[in-house]
Amino acid sequence: MRRSAIERLLPAAYQQATGPGSVLAALLDVMEGMHEPSERVLDDVPELFAPYRTRDDLVPFLAGWVAAGHLVPRSRAGGEAALAVPAGRLRNLVAQGAATAQWRGTAAGLRAVLETATGVAGFAVEEPPDRPFHIVVRAPAAASPQRRLIEHIVEAEKPAAVSHEVAVDGEQTEPEESGGPSVASHNRKE
Repeated sequence: MRRSAIERLLPAAYQQATGPGSVLAALLDVMEGMHEPSERVLDDVPELFAPYRTRDDLVPFLAGWVAAGHLVPRSRAGGEAALAVPAGRLRNLVAQGAATAQWRGTAAGLRAVLETATGVAGFAVEEPPDRPFHIVVRAPAAASPQRRLIEHIVEAEKPAAVSHEVAVDGEQTEPEESGGPSVASHNRKE
């Protein structure tokens, strides 16, 4: 708040006593200086919530707001770092957060998150007709180095009652079934 604005809030008798060199004038100058850092922050509030303009240290906070907090780097016990999406891609996920939320739990939503987080296009999500409540996520060969991240994203973004496997083009591995409970265990009361 500027000194002149603070001065206008004072009673008339005090306003008359704020002449140059007075104790009250010095006090108003100090008050203006104390308000300045807060005013700077308040002037930039819209920038704090814009995913492409905010500071790097606020992007993980914003990711939590759009249900992408599981893709933010965190230290684990034993010093092992959790899987993380690079900052630029995390900004993209935050920017697309509202659109992604509309498609969460669908094949299109899963594909969108995978492509944005990995930076690789061409994912496919298949539902084998002979295996209800199961999906197969097919990743392009270019995504092979990010297989652990892909597994993490599929586990977090797929519907809870659906099992899954990830197949990367060009890899010769046995399908790894993981994820939610089987249909039989899902329907069973515990």
